[in-house]
Amino acid sequence: MRLGAVLYEPGALFNHVYYPVNCIVSLLHVLQNGASAEISVVGNEGLVGIAFFMGGDTAPTRAVVQSAGYAYRLLGRRLHEEFHQNEQMQLGLLRFTQALITQMAQTAVCNRYHSVDQQLCRWLLLSLDRLESNQLTMTQGLIADMLGVRREGVNEAANKLQDLGVIRYSRGRIRILDRVRLEELCCECYAVVKRESDRLLGERFIHAIDQQSMLPR
Repeated sequence: MRLGAVLYEPGALFNHVYYPVNCIVSLLHVLQNGASAEISVVGNEGLVGIAFFMGGDTAPTRAVVQSAGYAYRLLGRRLHEEFHQNEQMQLGLLRFTQALITQMAQTAVCNRYHSVDQQLCRWLLLSLDRLESNQLTMTQGLIADMLGVRREGVNEAANKLQDLGVIRYSRGRIRILDRVRLEELCCECYAVVKRESDRLLGERFIHAIDQQSMLPR
């Protein structure tokens, strides 16, 4: 999963779903003039391609690899078949979809009401949750495209975080130095998304699924 690779475009038919292992995929809404803005990110907590089990053959978004790495790829029709046969998988996928919808809604609110500084903090934290390290490889230009803002705004926000000792940015590499401070500087949007994701996809839910699988049929 190479950085910047496009998995599918809005309205296009696609054949596979992707389960990220150590990469991140951004889902972006694209306007007629070519401008785009990120509406959610997907990492190892879920999959890319929910249209296969939500009743649609196409997706309204563009899927782009935001952080390079690896993923499992599965034929969409196989997922569709299993979704209707496996109750546990169905519940897990629906819970992930609910968490994804929460992220999309909160991102829309954040983009409307909060500053670029706060949006950048939210974006960094969401990305950090889906990586094994505290370092991201991402240019300011790509971040600006993801957030749907001007590059100058991202540059200014990144410099503020660097001056505060929260991040170190150099040659397209962002290292998080102080996560606690980053969360303090962020708006409430990250906490809302994190809390809902933990509730829907956390260890307690996984344990409940494991217990259910042991019940006699």
